[in-house]
Amino acid sequence: MGVRRRSFLVVAVVAGPATPGVLAGVLGSPWLSFAVRRLGRFVVSLWVVVTAAFVMIHLMPGDPVRSALGMTAPVETVNARRQALGLDDGLLTQYWHYLRSLCGGDFGTSVLSNLPVSQQIGDRLPATAQLALAAFVVAMVVAVPVGAVMAVLTRGGRRRGGELAFTSTSVLLAAIPEFLLSVGLVYVFSVHLGWFPVAGRGGLISYVLPVLALAVGPAAVLARIVRVEMLAVLGNDFIRTARAKRLPARRIYARHALPNALTATLTMAGLVLTGLVAGTVLVENVFAWPGLGSTIVQSIQQKDYPVVQGIVLVYGIGVLTVNLLVDVLLAVLDPRSTIREA
Repeated sequence: MGVRRRSFLVVAVVAGPATPGVLAGVLGSPWLSFAVRRLGRFVVSLWVVVTAAFVMIHLMPGDPVRSALGMTAPVETVNARRQALGLDDGLLTQYWHYLRSLCGGDFGTSVLSNLPVSQQIGDRLPATAQLALAAFVVAMVVAVPVGAVMAVLTRGGRRRGGELAFTSTSVLLAAIPEFLLSVGLVYVFSVHLGWFPVAGRGGLISYVLPVLALAVGPAAVLARIVRVEMLAVLGNDFIRTARAKRLPARRIYARHALPNALTATLTMAGLVLTGLVAGTVLVENVFAWPGLGSTIVQSIQQKDYPVVQGIVLVYGIGVLTVNLLVDVLLAVLDPRSTIREA
């Protein structure tokens, strides 16, 4: 028993004074400071998105209840419907109820179908997410090797013709709007050649044209960024040292140059992914894709404002989440960034 008591006292004496130091070290960690700043920005940005969506919908002209019930609907029915939706309350009261509902996962009720907005979003969100993620993967898979290979081939001013052809082609592809590219792909590969379905979501083959329409422009932009970053890395001292040690060229490019070039590319890749999510609105309407993009256009036309509000909010949350994940990934790849921002 005495041995146990002495052991406990030894542990208490050793651990006791160290605890404040450990706690101070944790509180003073650059990672903790980085996480607090990023989460704080996320929360503030999310509140701005929620408020902007609320204000935008209430500034839109027209009466959504009258549009949903029809111009011949009795006034009593319209007023009862407006009261049930809380549209007769003051603007601040509606805003407060809206925030409380969002905290409980309630996006409101559709004026047209009288169904929960969260249900409609849940039915359409997977189609949009799959389309955007597939386009992002295709863009990255194409852009990274193409940009890296072009950097290796054109480093030091070599192959001026290849550099000019790559730059011109990438600029041209990046400048084509998704809507115009979608129409062109449908006309050539669906209407004229008949290789792919014109519209709808019915299997892997139906993904080909929408994914291409979304991925071509971002792939061209990312390929140029990868090439520029790769050229900058290839001019660093550690690459010259690796060449002086006569390391295999494949190892120099794949293990030393490319990872360093991708660190800066990831920032742009996050922006590209958010742009792909927004670009689905136009592409989905061309291909009649059953996602959020086609739903929000139909809801705007039908003045179903709660649905529009919910989808806008989902897009905003998606963009903020992607930016947060990119910041965290960059901090993992380059921990010095957390110190530089402190």
